[in-house]
Amino acid sequence: MTILSLHTHAAQSTAIAHALRLAPGVDPKLALMNYAKLHKLKAASVVSAVGSLKTTALRYANQPTVTTLEGFREVLSLSGTFSDEAAHLHVSVADDKGAVLGGHLADGSKVYTTLELVVLVYPELIFARETDPQTTFKELVIKKK
Repeated sequence: MTILSLHTHAAQSTAIAHALRLAPGVDPKLALMNYAKLHKLKAASVVSAVGSLKTTALRYANQPTVTTLEGFREVLSLSGTFSDEAAHLHVSVADDKGAVLGGHLADGSKVYTTLELVVLVYPELIFARETDPQTTFKELVIKKK
C-alpha cells in the first residue's frame, strides 16, 4: 500500500553507506557539511549515531535562537538530511541523570570522546532546500539527478 498526499515529494534511489568516527572536539554539524563538500554529496542522511558531546548546541522547536549547553551528554539519536549545500539535523541527548533534550543540531556542538555515525548517500538524488509557500520555511525538495 502506498500512502501519498498531494504535497508528498518522493523519489527512489540506491544507497551507499559511509561510516564515520568523529574525534574529541569536532563539531558534528560542521564535520558532516565538510564531509559532504569534500565528497560532493548531493543527497545524504544520518541513520545511526552513538557517542557523546561536551558542548551541545540546540535550536529548540519554533525558537529563533540557539541554546548552548555545557556538560557531558550521551547522544541518543541524530537524524536528518543533508547535502553539500544545506542540512536539517535533529539530535537527542541525555545528561548524567538521564534527562533528555532534543532539537535542531546547531553549529557549535563539540564531541566529548567519540561520535560514531553511519550515513547513507543517495547518488541518484539531489536534496535541495527551497522556500515552501505554505510553511514559509526552506523545506526539502527531492530531485532526480
